[in-house]
Amino acid sequence: MLEAAHLTCQRGERTLFTGLSFTLSAGELLQVAGPNGSGKTSLLKLLCGLTPPLEGTISWQGALARGEDFRRNLLYIGHQNAVKEDLSALENLRIATDFAGEPLSDAQALAALARMDLAGREHLPAKVLSQGQKRRVTLARLLVSRAPLWVLDEPLTALDVRAVELIQLRLAEHLAQQGMVVLTTHQPLQVPGVTPRRIELS
Repeated sequence: MLEAAHLTCQRGERTLFTGLSFTLSAGELLQVAGPNGSGKTSLLKLLCGLTPPLEGTISWQGALARGEDFRRNLLYIGHQNAVKEDLSALENLRIATDFAGEPLSDAQALAALARMDLAGREHLPAKVLSQGQKRRVTLARLLVSRAPLWVLDEPLTALDVRAVELIQLRLAEHLAQQGMVVLTTHQPLQVPGVTPRRIELS
């Protein structure tokens, strides 16, 4: 279980939210909603340990969410594509999964990229890919990750209808396997068989 207790987040001199508490259990999806500037991305970064809360705690399985044990259980994908422009789609995926401690063979990486409709583009440098294709390179990690907790910032941005459907199906698979998802999205979210919980930031 992921538990946030009495979180306060401040950016500069502005308090984005205060006293925020929630729990997330296996098989649950939590959608963080609110207008731009309300603190959605800031909350996701708090949950991942990228920035500390001004007040409050974040716990994973009953202990403070910190250190290698927590990071091994976490997949974070931000709203910007984490791809190196001079490397190929295949190299980007292999490096990302190696860094996360989930190394792939070339065959596994190629299969994931093909499922993301990138067959024939696996060896092209990322700088020649469209924004949607770069996003699919990043999101290919969802097809291979074994981490139980996924924290995703605008995962559906720049995707076509077919890719959106694929990602929503993958989210449903992950939740059916007792995974957990926290995400933000401005897109309509329709994960088969799942009713998201929502936190509304203002």
